[in-house]
Amino acid sequence: MFIWPISVYYEDTDAGGVVYHSNYLNFFERARSEWLRALGISQTELLAGDIAFVVKRAEIEFRKAARFEQNLFVHSTVIEMKKASMVFEQRLLDEADTCYCEGHIVVACVALSKMRPHAIPPHIAQELTQGAR
Repeated sequence: MFIWPISVYYEDTDAGGVVYHSNYLNFFERARSEWLRALGISQTELLAGDIAFVVKRAEIEFRKAARFEQNLFVHSTVIEMKKASMVFEQRLLDEADTCYCEGHIVVACVALSKMRPHAIPPHIAQELTQGAR
């Protein structure tokens, strides 16, 4: 599991100070990117090697409205790993473990130039699944 802190900025909210629904996906995306960075995996180097990770499917359940100036945490876990795709379970929580949003995000590894499936590099698969349930 990887935990990444998120602060809710004014730009993340609607006129009422509530996080706009699409921004929860942005929070989840940031956490996945930061996880790779924390593992020493450069997405720039992957792109230079014609490898990219793209979201194939996202199932999101909104549980409670997050608000302007809240400090929250994205908890990310890989729950399934296949040759060219993986499923992340991601949850947005506060310090009291109140869940604001949760989702299952299917991410595919592709050869960028062809936008065709590509095997996840073994070192990345290994790093991401260590500690997965």
